[in-house]
Amino acid sequence: MAGARTSGDPRADLLALYDEAVAHVYGYVLARCRDRATAEDVTADVFLGAVDDVRRSVVGHVTTAWLIGIARHKLIDHWRRMEREQRRLEAVAADPTIASGDGFDDWDVQLDVLTARDALDHLGAHHRAALTLRYLDDLPVAAVADVLGRTVHATEALLVRARRAFRVVYESQPGTPEEVQP
Repeated sequence: MAGARTSGDPRADLLALYDEAVAHVYGYVLARCRDRATAEDVTADVFLGAVDDVRRSVVGHVTTAWLIGIARHKLIDHWRRMEREQRRLEAVAADPTIASGDGFDDWDVQLDVLTARDALDHLGAHHRAALTLRYLDDLPVAAVADVLGRTVHATEALLVRARRAFRVVYESQPGTPEEVQP
């Protein structure tokens, strides 16, 4: 049967199917999103998801059709993320307190994105993970605690330390806007 492997071991089947299936999955995704970089990212997510499913023994038979089904879900997830991001950008653009600079915490609004990314890269993995989950992925503290395997109280303390560490690194970066510094 084309597009399926049946050795009885889903891990071996996925590995054997990969070379044939990757072109089909990539083609499926590219035809729907029309962006090579996105298609590559989603295709990688498909195979990471497939490996995870195989490891957890969620799948019985590994087929190209099963991988295409995962691709469909990963592509929908991508579009939902893009829509949420677009709504956030529109909300920020429409918020007069942000546009006028009269917001509660102007420091957050005035962050230079590249400097902020550099600062985030200089943090330890535990601080970077906590900040990314909380502020970029917009998870509530309880969800961040769950992902990190910590209590809510420990996660709140970690976020306080991570924000403090981020601010110190950010403010020491060259090119930090003068009005942001205390």
